[in-house]
Amino acid sequence: MTNAQLFRSLHHTGSPLALPNAWDVASARIVEDAGAAAVATTSAGVSWSLGTRDGGNLSRDRAIDLIARIAAAVSVPVTADIEAGYADNPAGVAGTIRAVIEAGAAGVNIEDTIAYQQLPIAEQCERLAAARAAAGDELFINARIDNFLLGFGEPENRLAETIERATAFTAAGADGIFVPGVVDTETITALAEAVTVPLNVLAGPGAPDVATLGKLGVARISLGSAVAEAAYAVAQRTAREMLGQGTYTSLGEALTFGEINDLL
Repeated sequence: MTNAQLFRSLHHTGSPLALPNAWDVASARIVEDAGAAAVATTSAGVSWSLGTRDGGNLSRDRAIDLIARIAAAVSVPVTADIEAGYADNPAGVAGTIRAVIEAGAAGVNIEDTIAYQQLPIAEQCERLAAARAAAGDELFINARIDNFLLGFGEPENRLAETIERATAFTAAGADGIFVPGVVDTETITALAEAVTVPLNVLAGPGAPDVATLGKLGVARISLGSAVAEAAYAVAQRTAREMLGQGTYTSLGEALTFGEINDLL
């Protein structure tokens, strides 16, 4: 079984695929060592770690290089968050997909938003169709829909518009649908009933737990940039404590040098 086939199968086990997102090789190894069946990257965390703002500012070459390094460092499938495909047109998206496969990834997330502007359905379908044609069966394509996360459309229409996009994106070749920004059980249930491919949601504090989301019909659960944000919060607290009070208690729950070094 190839990594792509294995990764695809992880969406159909009867329990959700839990993905605490990584942003570099060390965090990927930590996630794998904790028992994750796959490693997912977060485009925001990757961009920040490389000194770039999230939102289409990272170059494709730098993103692909990081994907390749993570894929080489872990033994489980890797799915890469490639924002909107690091390209302005379908042909460019296809080029990114081919590069991602060569880098060793088994899946991708593709957003329907560029520079925080949502693409028309037809245009995004062309991009997804190009990605599908370039990928063949070698990649699980997860199509992200940002109506809830970024507040596109009127609140009363967001569910219907998200379902409309999900239906079109599935027909264009998406293997899964990712709807971040939704945590209430009623909306998640409606999405799970309407979406005909594995449904991915974004979880965090305030969201139902993994088991509950699974019972609602969710096949995949991501943490997105939240793990990277939490790690950077430790750096901030430690710096402020040392430079303010002159103490170091924020480091009390840190992994040891040896624990991290042994993972690499």
